[in-house]
Amino acid sequence: MKTLTLKNKFQTNATLLPNDFIDNYMIDANGEFVKVYLFLLRHLDDPCSSITISTIADCLNNTENDILRAFRYWEKAGLLRVERDESGRITCLELQKAAMLSKSSPKPFDTENSEKRKPEREDMRPQPAPLSDTAAPKAVPIDGFRAQKEIKSLLFIAEQYLGKTLTRTEMETITYFYDTLHMSADLIEYLLESCVENGHKSMHYIQKVAFSWHEDGIETVAQAKEESMLYSRSCYTVLNAFGIKNRGPASAELDYIKKWTEEYGFSSDIIEEACRRTIMATHQPSFEYADSILTRWHDRNIRHLKDITCLDEEHQKERTSGRRQAKPAAAAKNLNNFERRSYDMESLEEKLLNSN
Repeated sequence: MKTLTLKNKFQTNATLLPNDFIDNYMIDANGEFVKVYLFLLRHLDDPCSSITISTIADCLNNTENDILRAFRYWEKAGLLRVERDESGRITCLELQKAAMLSKSSPKPFDTENSEKRKPEREDMRPQPAPLSDTAAPKAVPIDGFRAQKEIKSLLFIAEQYLGKTLTRTEMETITYFYDTLHMSADLIEYLLESCVENGHKSMHYIQKVAFSWHEDGIETVAQAKEESMLYSRSCYTVLNAFGIKNRGPASAELDYIKKWTEEYGFSSDIIEEACRRTIMATHQPSFEYADSILTRWHDRNIRHLKDITCLDEEHQKERTSGRRQAKPAAAAKNLNNFERRSYDMESLEEKLLNSN
């Protein structure tokens, strides 16, 4: 095979990456963790740099929990020193010099040589090891012939749906669903099927859906189908009312829809009415305007369309009453809005007689 020649034509405005990092650390690290390390390296000693965990998450399209897990990984690997205040919040990050690793020495976070520890949690969600933190303990080995058979079948089904051979972390993720989240084999299969049918083959996305189902107490395929139907119906109602075709809701739009359906508990007909009024008022789709309407209705404890009708009638009466009170005052003002004149009747009569 012909040897490739690599040439470098951009020397300025560059970030220097140690070869030790590439040779000894990068290979075993999660790809998202590598992105975080490179981001920190890029902004090292940058006088114009003012970064927070939130800005790092936004720039790398990750969650803040993903960034914190990356910090813990590189801190454990010895490439990052993290300073925290008394409350435990991170105040300073310091990149450390990469240590040379021999072939016989254990890799950072080598799963067979590192001690098992309990995963640290930033929230109440169960945090899976496979896709987020390679330092976290693996799922407990599954005992029993039936369980092993079901896992083997699920891995085969997952490869068919995703159209590829699963990586080790992807296999561990599916095992985590089964063993730690206690999802049945049928539910995991439906999870894979529904995500792929909606155009999502990323295991990160599938994992987030699994978390959502676990938090909502979904334990059967029937419950999952009902949840999917409610989600699809709510999204379709809003997008159709706004005249939005050929696309699903954006992330911010989906947050509004979840707020209206889950937090406010509005039915689809009330949400549709708010969207209709939004179009009449603004002549364009506006989730912010619709949210203002629905928030006002929520504050007035609106639960049915007839409640909206009563609210409209009450508002109309208030406007009519206000107009009636304003009219007499305006009329009285107009009666006096001219210059008064005084007449000498005797003089007018004399002029009238003389004219004859």
